[in-house]
Amino acid sequence: MADEQQAGQQQADEPGRKPVKPRKNGVAPQVSDELAENMKRGWADTERRDLTPVPQAGHTARRRAALSARFPGERLVVPAGRLKTRSNDTEYPFRAGVEYAYLTGDQTENGVLVLEPAAEGHDATLYLLPRSDRENGEFWLSGQGELWVGRRNSLTEAARLYGLPVADIRTVPELLREATGPVRVVRGHDATVEEALTDKVTAERDEEFRVFLSEMRLIKDDFEIAELTRACDSTVRGFEDVVRVLDRAQATSERYIEGTFFLRARVEGNDVGYGSICAAGPHATTLHWVRNDGQVRPGELLLLDAGVETTELYTADVTRTLPINGRFTGLQRRIYDAVYQAQEAGIAAVRPGAKYRDFHEAAQRVLTEKLVEWGLVEGPVERVLELGLQRRWTLHGTGHMLGMDVHDCAAARRETYADGTLEPGMCLTVEPGLYFQPDDLTVPEDYRGIGVRIEDDILVTEDGNVNLSAALPRSADEVELWMAKLRG
Repeated sequence: MADEQQAGQQQADEPGRKPVKPRKNGVAPQVSDELAENMKRGWADTERRDLTPVPQAGHTARRRAALSARFPGERLVVPAGRLKTRSNDTEYPFRAGVEYAYLTGDQTENGVLVLEPAAEGHDATLYLLPRSDRENGEFWLSGQGELWVGRRNSLTEAARLYGLPVADIRTVPELLREATGPVRVVRGHDATVEEALTDKVTAERDEEFRVFLSEMRLIKDDFEIAELTRACDSTVRGFEDVVRVLDRAQATSERYIEGTFFLRARVEGNDVGYGSICAAGPHATTLHWVRNDGQVRPGELLLLDAGVETTELYTADVTRTLPINGRFTGLQRRIYDAVYQAQEAGIAAVRPGAKYRDFHEAAQRVLTEKLVEWGLVEGPVERVLELGLQRRWTLHGTGHMLGMDVHDCAAARRETYADGTLEPGMCLTVEPGLYFQPDDLTVPEDYRGIGVRIEDDILVTEDGNVNLSAALPRSADEVELWMAKLRG
């Protein structure tokens, strides 16, 4: 990384045309007047005039209309968020707030969507940072200037792309400070926006706003279903990549698996949708093992839980538990088959009109029957389920909603989510598991350190469901044949 990257001490979004100062410890602490004048001149016109709206522009317009209808007469403010510092002058990669990206299609930092009450509904305006200022040197002296971090869309270009009026973000703080009437804002993304609204909003109204935005995403439209399908297809290819290099992972560590899948995610999408879980051996019993620094040993299992996030920010979430040497042992297969049967029962329970919790209860019943059959917990099955005793080894719920967040729609009311009813267009995971901790003295020694989870992404349809990740084999026999074929 170039040492002068954070050249400007003035922030790129600061209003005005003040000169941008060089960085404190740059090798050239001063900018001559001649150089400053030179950098203002001789630049070609790069304005793009042949742009068409982004593919989801029609969908985002409908979403904004639904939002407007729900909150008539109120000013609605949805920020994208700002860069977060990783250390000193380096930032984490930016990912726009889900609500903002869902309503605009834009993914740039500092953006704010404002819906102003109008005679009929709302007037929506997208506030963005304009092109870098060449007059004050911001484009080449500021650490967030375009010479350092890349070209931004002009406001005119952004208006064409996103299909709504676009204005300068630097006017927003004053605009919001002068706002009158009821205001709602999505909190937690932009402290500057929240400070400007500090005496105009209430926690109760803002929470109601957040909940509604979360529930809007429970049922996916055609664009979202296509994106989730694309995410699953790329994820399948990422799993195939991993199987092909398991021998190299054995010579290194779980990090090789993580890096292999990440390459697919970056080539075909935006990123991974969450920290990949590349859990070999006893690490598979840690539900969110993301350190990925352990050894990959033949004879043990690899629990790989990973998902590609598309460029439009929709993520897959898939898990397979694989025998590292390509063949399950007898006990590994017994545990794997139990989880597979539980997942089959769970998937079969996903259909329109079913209760959301039906697929969880179906999978838990199968796992409980196996635990009782193996003598690991005293029956009868109904007693175990009533007391939740199986949870020592099943640990987690059997699934969750999926979309722009891996745990999508998390702010939705319980009655519309966990206690709700499945409808066509909902997308969720079905992911039962059994986990026998290495230090669990209540199970035979040979069980200890074995963890198995199988997870697929299921779309609720008019007449049942579709497994979007079905291209990855699930049964033990299919997994072994698949691995053998990929490894030659």
